[in-house]
Amino acid sequence: MDTIYFITQQTMSFAIPLLIVAIGGMFSERSGTINIALEGIMIIGAFSGILFINQFEDTMSGQGLLLLALLIAGVTGGLFSLLHAFASINLKADQTISGTALNLFAPAFAIFVARMIQQTQQIPFTNTFFIKEVPVLSSIPVIGDLFFKNVYITTYIGILIFIISYIVINKTRFGLRLRACGEHPQAADSVGINVYKIRYAGVFISGVLAGIGGIVFVVPTSTNFNATVAGYGFLALAVLIFGQWRAHRVFVAAFFFGIMKTLSSAHSTIPFIKELPITNEIYKMLPYLITLIALTFLSKNSQAPKAIGIPYDKGSR
Repeated sequence: MDTIYFITQQTMSFAIPLLIVAIGGMFSERSGTINIALEGIMIIGAFSGILFINQFEDTMSGQGLLLLALLIAGVTGGLFSLLHAFASINLKADQTISGTALNLFAPAFAIFVARMIQQTQQIPFTNTFFIKEVPVLSSIPVIGDLFFKNVYITTYIGILIFIISYIVINKTRFGLRLRACGEHPQAADSVGINVYKIRYAGVFISGVLAGIGGIVFVVPTSTNFNATVAGYGFLALAVLIFGQWRAHRVFVAAFFFGIMKTLSSAHSTIPFIKELPITNEIYKMLPYLITLIALTFLSKNSQAPKAIGIPYDKGSR
C-alpha cells in the first residue's frame, strides 16, 4: 500500500503542472492562436515567482508566501504572453516563429537578471510549503493517505483550475465565443464578436496559467531555480494534442503522462518494477517515447480548431 501512496503522490507532482500548462495552451489554441511559447512562459513565471520567494522568505513563509508567488508568476506569465499575442494577432506574424522567439528569450533573460541580482544564475529558496497532512481530511481511510498527506497546496489549485476551465470553456458565453473564434472567426465576427479581443484574452489566460505552472513545477521538485523547466512546456503541448484540445481529455492525458514520468524518475524505488530487466536509460526515455508514439497516431485524427494558426484579417471574407 505504501508503494501505491508513493506512486500517487509522485504522479500528482508531475501531472499537476502539466495539467495547468496544457489547460492554458487550450485557451490560446481554442481561440485560434498557436502557443508553442509555453516553455518560455513557464520559465518567466517560475523565475519571477521563485525570485519573489528568495527575496521575501526571511519575512514570510508557508502557504501565504507561496500563494503570493503564484499570483506574481501568473501576472508575469500573462504579461509576457502579450508579446506573442501582439506579434500573432496584430502583426500577423508566423505564430510558430513568434513562440520560438519567446522560448529562446526567456531562459537568457532569466539567467541575465539572476546574475545581476545573485551573481549566479541559480536562485535558491527554502521550501516551507510542504503540507504533511490536511486536518480532518487526512483522517479519511485510504483517500486521506492518498490525497491529503504529504502534498502541496498547488495540487488542489491545479484541480480547481481544471474545474473552472472546464466550466468556462463549455458552459459560458465567453467559452462559446472563444471556441467560435477558433473554428469560424468570420462567422463570429459577423454576429458582433470581436475576434481580436477574444484571441488576446485566450493568449493572456494561457500565459497566466503557464506562468503559474512554471512555479508549480519547480517548488515540489527542487530548492533552486536554474532557468529551466526541463522541457515541461513542450510536454504540455503534447498533452494538449493528446487530449485533442478538450479539457476532460487533457485531464486524463496529463495524469497518463504524469504516471509515465513517475515510472521514469522513480522506477528504482518501486518494488515490482525495479526487478524488471530494463535499463535506466529506457525508463528515462519512456515519457518522450510515449509522446512520439501518441502524436504519431493522433495526428491522423486531429480535432484541432479549424482556424488555428491562421491570422484573422477583418477585411477578408
